[in-house]
Amino acid sequence: MQDIVLDICDLSFGYTKESVIFDNFSLSLKRGEIKSVVGRSGSGKSTLFEIIAGNLTPKKGQVSRGKIGWIFQDPYSSFHPSYSIIRQIKEVAPIKELDLLCSEVGIEAQLLEKLPHELSGGQLQRCSILRAILMKPDLMLCDEPTSALDNLIQLDVMKLLVKRLKGVGILLITHDIDLAKWASDSIVSLD
Repeated sequence: MQDIVLDICDLSFGYTKESVIFDNFSLSLKRGEIKSVVGRSGSGKSTLFEIIAGNLTPKKGQVSRGKIGWIFQDPYSSFHPSYSIIRQIKEVAPIKELDLLCSEVGIEAQLLEKLPHELSGGQLQRCSILRAILMKPDLMLCDEPTSALDNLIQLDVMKLLVKRLKGVGILLITHDIDLAKWASDSIVSLD
């Protein structure tokens, strides 16, 4: 059981009684495994992310998880607008490898002194990825982690995540089936 970093058992959830998104849904993820959850818009991918993160409560079932790191689709929603990026990173993670990781994710270290609104969406998403890696989680939740990035660097960033997060269970939520096939050990379809 120590190798299991996420265990979802018989999950049921709906925003109303009439609209059930999950009914007896189960999923497990081991340390070092990458699993993608794919589906069309509105199929429940982001809802599942929110349930695992503890932001939504299931109607039934159990969710057990290790220490979570996360990369949200919208980087602006994952940083407080009034505090510098570096301050927010320091609140959740040690910064021992900061300079090396800044170089690897393609972000200049001095940008970390800025407020979130002073960065582009791509720069801020790289900061989000940097923070997530520094958190050293057991489980990494990635909700469309490269959607705010230029096409040219999307693959490089995914390669970095896979390389840097060896030994971490990664749950990748995406609508990009090609990315899911490339990155994952297995794929769960919500369609």
